[in-house]
Amino acid sequence: MKKLTTMAALALLLVVAACGGGAPEERKTVKTPDAITHEKVEKKETPKEIDPMSMKGIGPVTELTLPETIDQGMVEEGKALFEKNCAACHKTDKKYIGPAPKDILDRRTPEWVMNMIINPTEMVQKDPLAKQVLAEANGAIMADQNITEDQARKILEYFRTL
Repeated sequence: MKKLTTMAALALLLVVAACGGGAPEERKTVKTPDAITHEKVEKKETPKEIDPMSMKGIGPVTELTLPETIDQGMVEEGKALFEKNCAACHKTDKKYIGPAPKDILDRRTPEWVMNMIINPTEMVQKDPLAKQVLAEANGAIMADQNITEDQARKILEYFRTL
């Protein structure tokens, strides 16, 4: 009877060891004393000290100097573009599915904002700030709305008025 209990416990231990724990992306290679190997992949951490006001993002906009005065014609066009393409996921003054654009230029550079609007797919793949935004949005990826650089600039001008 004792042998049967010992064998059952050993079988259970082998099953648990073979199954491992956690999701595959959380695993790393570990050698146990009995030479059983578990493959685990280390999670990559985003840099803890990112200065968002130094990041320009990934995309066509590399340099942008905003004029002192706001162009009201661009604001009106930008507001219409925002309402058509963005308002389903972004509320102007509070976090919804995506972050609120109100005061975005206090948190991000104009280049970064425009590149995120124009190039969201590549941004969430390669830009550390965009990856953080994606994590804060619980993995809700920003849809690529095929916004042109000119349209993005108008949306940015609208953001300046919020």
